[in-house]
Amino acid sequence: MLSAVTISLVPEARGGPFVYWDSLADGCREAAERGFDAVEVFPPGADAIDPRELRTLLDDHGLSLAAVGTGAGWVKHKLSLTSPDSAVREKALAFIRSIMDLAAQFDAPAIIGSMQGRWGDGVTKPEALRHLGHALFKLDTHAADLGTVLLYEPLNRYETNLINTLGDAVTLLTGIGSEHVKILADLYHMNIEEANLADAIRNAGPRIGHVHFADSNRRAAGLGHTNFLPVISALVEIGYAGYLSAEVLPLPDSDTAARQTIATFRQIVG
Repeated sequence: MLSAVTISLVPEARGGPFVYWDSLADGCREAAERGFDAVEVFPPGADAIDPRELRTLLDDHGLSLAAVGTGAGWVKHKLSLTSPDSAVREKALAFIRSIMDLAAQFDAPAIIGSMQGRWGDGVTKPEALRHLGHALFKLDTHAADLGTVLLYEPLNRYETNLINTLGDAVTLLTGIGSEHVKILADLYHMNIEEANLADAIRNAGPRIGHVHFADSNRRAAGLGHTNFLPVISALVEIGYAGYLSAEVLPLPDSDTAARQTIATFRQIVG
């Protein structure tokens, strides 16, 4: 398994669970200095990143791109795959495709988290699930065309009322016949929703394509009460060899959160 750390370039998301902020160059430099293998980037849009600049930064610092987030689609642009407005849903699809196109240049996946939306306010739960499934089916095809995968992230009940557990995500993806959409297992969300983190990982098995490495309080691993050893054992059991990416609150500050994350990573992964 490899280590990764998050960089947010979205001012509207300030205060959220991202270790580094504002500057892609500074984030890459600091990530490399702390010993991370990769960065996970959250841009305001695909056009906010110059692929040539990003390639240079990654190469200069010996980093890979772990994933690219689409959260700004909701936080900044208020786009949702389950909006009752079909025009908004189409704009949401276009936004996600553009992030996928950017990420694919680096053999990296895009992430769908907050853009999945929720039911209510003009859309029933069956309708919302139908919209979500239809969107993921289309995006599965786009991922196949790009030769990459898309990451779908179940969120806790306070952030969505659609899909909250890894098991529910497996059911959703199986139902649409997905082959190129993988599950992002976020340990913070799982701490709220899963009865047992390790069992949930084993049951999802090869469907898991990415892991957000966060403690029970959404702080850096080791600063909460999550027991990570059974989690790592379960990931080893299912043959997971991807990233443990620190999508955590930058508390008490970014550098401390980064140092704590990499220290815990080295302690439990090696």
